[in-house]
Amino acid sequence: MPRTVDGLRELARVSRESRAEPWPDRGDGPCDRCVSLGCRLGRRARPAHTGTVREMMAGETAKREDLLAAAVVQAVEGTGAYAGSVFLRSRDRRSIVLAATCGVPPSLLGGWHLIPVSSPIPVAAAYDSGRTVHLADADETMRRFPQLAVALPYAFGSCSVPVGSGEETFGALAIVWAAAPGGEGLSKTQRRHMRTIANRLGDSLSELRARTGDPVECDPQTIPVENPAPSAPAVRAGLFDWDLVTGTFTVDDELCAIFGLDPRAFDGRAETLASCLHPGDRAALRAVARAGAAEGRIKARRLRIRDHGGGSEGYRTVELWGRAPQADSARARSHLVGTVVDAQAGSAAVAAVERLRDGVFSLAPDGRVTYANQSALQLLGVRGNELLGQFLSDVLPWLSDPDVEYRHRSAMISQTPVSFLACRPPDRWLAFSLHPEADGVTGRVVPVGNTPSTSPPSASSATATASPPARLGVMYHVLQLGSALTEAVTAREVCEVISDQLLPAFGGQQLAIYVVRDGTMRLLFHTGHHEDFLDWLEGVPLHARLPGTETLTSGTPLFIESQQDLSQGYPGIPTGDVRSWAYLPLIASSHPVGTCVLGFDEIHRFTEKDRGVLTALAGLIAQALERARLYDSEFALARGLQQALLPHRLPVVPGIRTVARYLPGTRGMDIGGDWYDIIPTGSGVSLVIGDVEGHSIAAAATMAQLRSAVRAFAAVGHTPGDVMAGVNRTLIDLDPGLLASCCYIHLEPHGHHAYAVTAGHPPPLIRRPDGTTDALELDIGPLLGVDRASAYPATRIDLPPGSVLALYTDGLVEERGTDIKVGIDRLRASLAHAPADSPDNLADRLLRNARGSSYRADDIALLLTELAAGHGAEVTPDHGVTPTDSG
Repeated sequence: MPRTVDGLRELARVSRESRAEPWPDRGDGPCDRCVSLGCRLGRRARPAHTGTVREMMAGETAKREDLLAAAVVQAVEGTGAYAGSVFLRSRDRRSIVLAATCGVPPSLLGGWHLIPVSSPIPVAAAYDSGRTVHLADADETMRRFPQLAVALPYAFGSCSVPVGSGEETFGALAIVWAAAPGGEGLSKTQRRHMRTIANRLGDSLSELRARTGDPVECDPQTIPVENPAPSAPAVRAGLFDWDLVTGTFTVDDELCAIFGLDPRAFDGRAETLASCLHPGDRAALRAVARAGAAEGRIKARRLRIRDHGGGSEGYRTVELWGRAPQADSARARSHLVGTVVDAQAGSAAVAAVERLRDGVFSLAPDGRVTYANQSALQLLGVRGNELLGQFLSDVLPWLSDPDVEYRHRSAMISQTPVSFLACRPPDRWLAFSLHPEADGVTGRVVPVGNTPSTSPPSASSATATASPPARLGVMYHVLQLGSALTEAVTAREVCEVISDQLLPAFGGQQLAIYVVRDGTMRLLFHTGHHEDFLDWLEGVPLHARLPGTETLTSGTPLFIESQQDLSQGYPGIPTGDVRSWAYLPLIASSHPVGTCVLGFDEIHRFTEKDRGVLTALAGLIAQALERARLYDSEFALARGLQQALLPHRLPVVPGIRTVARYLPGTRGMDIGGDWYDIIPTGSGVSLVIGDVEGHSIAAAATMAQLRSAVRAFAAVGHTPGDVMAGVNRTLIDLDPGLLASCCYIHLEPHGHHAYAVTAGHPPPLIRRPDGTTDALELDIGPLLGVDRASAYPATRIDLPPGSVLALYTDGLVEERGTDIKVGIDRLRASLAHAPADSPDNLADRLLRNARGSSYRADDIALLLTELAAGHGAEVTPDHGVTPTDSG
């Protein structure tokens, strides 16, 4: 009967370790199951053997790593991508952390090991929005995520999907593939497959949390689970368990394949395996058994196996490795477990490449050299032991050019061959070509026949003594923060961008920004859980001998790695719970702006890369902060002007209660043209709301002129239609090049009705005493400023006592990509269901969502009027004019 065992591949790890170090001699032997293949890992993993492989794993952490690894591999293989990654949320939920990869190592991802949730990066957008982000090619990436395209300007497509369970999102799953321009990317079926994998992963992580109580999050210090891209094996390894007493073998399918045997027909006898060996090695196999029984191990015993490849019979050499299980029982001493290693294919490939005169080398996906033939070593002028396992740029300074790193990244990410020239000092030019696959890069280097007269753009001609330039990982942080700062307008926004980018990127927990004001340091922004972080710096003069001031006056960043270092340099300064600090001077145009301070709860060793990046970023921060503070000053002036143009207080009108609210837009310094007014007249009281198009000083000035015009026409007793027509002519005469909308409602004294006209303005809302709420259906006239002859018909509306009228501008109901009718109906529903306790509370409830939004594209004006129960507008008329349609 067959003696193959499917699970024998678990012995591969044991076999590899046996080649690297002696097997330990421990007296605390395993249970009896270790003698058989039922427990093949022996006693190496832990001192107290549990008898099962599952119990020897590293607990629940290993289970989670298995889930992450399986998901990312399935995503890559199921979509034909060449790389994938899984990100999980951080503990503070401000970032997502790289937890597992397939194909592309984390080092190739540059700054994307830890990503702020607010970053304009597809995987962060998928996590934050809960939606799939599919980018078919580089052009679509550039359109939708320009910051990503700036940092990775390569030809690739990507798909990112959220990972979660129910309403909770744990992270995101992303894949990358080589994409030609104009490609369609993933099919709908493939995207659905991605979402299915992500949902299954989310459910599994949720179930694991329910069992263990451990939160689904990732520490930024955690090393990601790496799954290399699949590749053809250069070495084959077959596993065995050899019973030295009976002479029988239990083997896996791979060992049968190495020996040229059918696994289903193998009888488990040593003689059968021996028959496959060279006749001269059969006695050696028996000698191996005797040596193994005596010494308890087999180390690199070479055997020749019959090989029928190529149609003719020959032999190839394999190596036999093994050991006796670590146990004191007689059964354990009578067994050998181990592996047969067949490296013939790899050896043949190496021999073939070594015969070439061209230089050939191999790079791992992260860029480290894994092989170089002798020709390559000679052309590069380096020894093999100096180069293997290193980056080319670290060993060869003349290749320490960002262009070389760029070419390698481009080849790996776009999966397209690239080439470049480089000059080996003093004047030898070499041509390099890189040919990528998901599992690495094969490189070719040859001398250039004719030396270029000038250095081409893609060549590296740095001398061996030149200082190494910034690597792309450093450049990414500069690009990312610089791009994000261009979108920040106010000082508060700048500070939030700095916090979102710097703290996650460098693992800090505290950030404080102090600015110089009247020669002293003043706190502008702070984030972190230590409220008293740097309290001692508040209000100190700029010339004080403190780290926060000296770094600014000297212009030199200060990196303090421990409390002891701080105490030695600045005795007596409180340290609190912070362990390390980075003080960055913020200087713009030779003018001291302030100091940015990063704090770390644990000791942080600042590498040369950290120091270089933070120093470069300090300049960007200073420029952005100085620009933002200037904007804030001008913004305050503009807002003050706008507030001055609106009514300072509303008139008190017996029988009605009115309240108004105004919210400016959140972006841009320009002010808007929204206005409202209440005008008591001899014939009643008029409610007005309007909106001049645009956001500018011109819009605000036009708004002020129109408001004055409305008051003037209303004061002389014109009907609502005539008032609107007169305002329209006034706007055309002013010729500001702007249009405006307006709604005018005139309430009659002691009555329960009103007359309303509208010039292209959103319809007013009415809530009646019984709670029914509707948008008023008015005869709509054209916008103001379109046609001098425009007429504005009036509509009579009934106003039962206790009714509430709501006039508003489009900023309250308009949303990009949504019909304005949807917003109006949403506001109507809010008005209908809001408690009718007071107009003030009602206005606040209607504006709750707008106030809570971090972004308002337009100004908002709201005017609420409540008619007291049983009363009309008690205003004594000066003229007995009843408002009518002016035609």
